[in-house]
Amino acid sequence: MPALVPTDHAARITWLGVSPNPEGEGDIRSVHRQSLRLTFAGPEGEVRHGGLTRPSCSRVTAQHPKGTTIANVRQLSLMSGEEIAAIAAGIGLDALDPALLGATLVLEGLPDFSHLPPSARLQGPDGATLVVDMQNRPCNLPAREIERAAPGHGKAFKAAAKGRRGVTAWVEREGVLSLGDTLRLHLPDQRAWRPV
Repeated sequence: MPALVPTDHAARITWLGVSPNPEGEGDIRSVHRQSLRLTFAGPEGEVRHGGLTRPSCSRVTAQHPKGTTIANVRQLSLMSGEEIAAIAAGIGLDALDPALLGATLVLEGLPDFSHLPPSARLQGPDGATLVVDMQNRPCNLPAREIERAAPGHGKAFKAAAKGRRGVTAWVEREGVLSLGDTLRLHLPDQRAWRPV
């Protein structure tokens, strides 16, 4: 039996984008795309989160001093359309533009999306494959973009997005993803770790 098992669960791509501003410069807003060509360095046109390596950030300071060059397993920000709708409701908006969140892909159809296990795969029709790194925690950057677009609503973002911010991922197999494509979920065939 394979170590990664294809499931009957799938999600449809409803939004695609890239963040054109470098880390630390400008906003995190994504620019909408009809399709994305994925390379081993991430989506073509992705400036903020693209590349084979990246400087370590506050998420991994227990492992590496901030700014250390490490492998980039945060090339894409994947979010759930259903969870974005719940965040919007939680901050008092009818809808929330994924561009304000710096999203790369918005998918619909996978329940409990932000809790997909690390190392799960999402595979597209041409074989393009994304590997889930881990849950993406809410931060202040989207809150600022929301506040600019809808004054009075950004402050509530972090609380409303807790457990709903999606996951980060990296490209395991190159290919093209387009709006409307279906990605199939593959899960590691192993039990949860339990120390003895």
